[in-house]
Amino acid sequence: MQIKHLPEEFKSALPIIHTLEAAGYEAYFVGGAVRDTLLNKPIHDVDIATSAYPEEVKQLFDRTVDTGIEHGTVMILDHGQGYETTTFRTESTYTDFRRPDQVTFVRSLSDDLKRRDFTINALALRGDGLVVDLFNGVSDLEHQTLRAVGHASDRFQEDALRMMRAVRFAAQLDFTIEPDTKQAIVDHAPLLEKIAIERVNVELTKMLQGRNAQYGLLELLATRLNAYMPGLKNVEIDLWGYAELLAKDQPDTPTVAWTLLAFELGLTPKDTETFLRLWKHGNELIQQAQKAITLLNVLRQSEATNWQLYMTGDAFPNAMRVLQLSQLPNDVLELKNRYMQLAIHHRDELQISGKILQSAINLQPGPMFGKILGELEKLVVAGQVANNQSDLIARAKAIAEKEK
Repeated sequence: MQIKHLPEEFKSALPIIHTLEAAGYEAYFVGGAVRDTLLNKPIHDVDIATSAYPEEVKQLFDRTVDTGIEHGTVMILDHGQGYETTTFRTESTYTDFRRPDQVTFVRSLSDDLKRRDFTINALALRGDGLVVDLFNGVSDLEHQTLRAVGHASDRFQEDALRMMRAVRFAAQLDFTIEPDTKQAIVDHAPLLEKIAIERVNVELTKMLQGRNAQYGLLELLATRLNAYMPGLKNVEIDLWGYAELLAKDQPDTPTVAWTLLAFELGLTPKDTETFLRLWKHGNELIQQAQKAITLLNVLRQSEATNWQLYMTGDAFPNAMRVLQLSQLPNDVLELKNRYMQLAIHHRDELQISGKILQSAINLQPGPMFGKILGELEKLVVAGQVANNQSDLIARAKAIAEKEK
């Protein structure tokens, strides 16, 4: 197969290919960029593989960075952009099921491609547009099939994360995992526990946002990968419910994906924090999910008050998106309108401050300040006091007198 018109992303990198070839080495575009080009998808990172060893690459270019020199990767900064260029290599045994015990640089493209995970990712592209396909990857692309290179068991024993990549690619590309590859996932699923949870998190997050996320999640369940993930063992019924939701629509951000998962698992805000910390999520996502879950758990059973909408704060859009995806019988548009019509959306918007309180009602700084401001905040949100300074001062005086 030959690509007659290379995408601009490849054209920009051709000087590197030509420089390597002029020096007597082989050089090819490899990886996801080749796959996505054949699928008519946008290209992201352009990676180059070459028969030149790292030191030989560095001698040919003026500006390079050793981004992964131990694995043969050099970033070439010539020609106005950085391109990761990696020497053909073979890999030894994987004692920890994550990283090769030893990497050996080779001159053979075939030896390099046979260590890759799936046939659709084991394609190489020459500078003249000729596709090098040693494992029938083009055919698998045409038939929308995800197949491991060589023996699937070997690939998953080398790097157990590839099992998660299988369900992720299936979801993102809307491909079917072929039977032998799927059976190898079933056989090796326990190895997933040996993988850093941060790496599993990346794959699961991408999978849940895939265009066929339902299929990816159902395959994850069918292969029992969930049994080796934090908080997802013995919750198949909840995950099947999540899969049903994914058939109709998919989360568009990681925060929405994980908040919806916590909601489908029936977690409290506190349990949500515990669950998300097991997955090594950052504080911002956790806080957004907790605030959204607080409101969603209310809406699951009853109407929300203005104060409950208000307290959701900047997590309100996340909560509404999850509410849409969850298919609860709530009027999302009506809730959005109510939220927008709140007199304030943050305490900073109150037309009164501690300084004003101190001068207007002769109140000295202390615990009473916070109590009065908190009362005023609730009254304004409830619509019981207008958010203007005179009304707020009058009500503040009444609260202070009552407290005395």
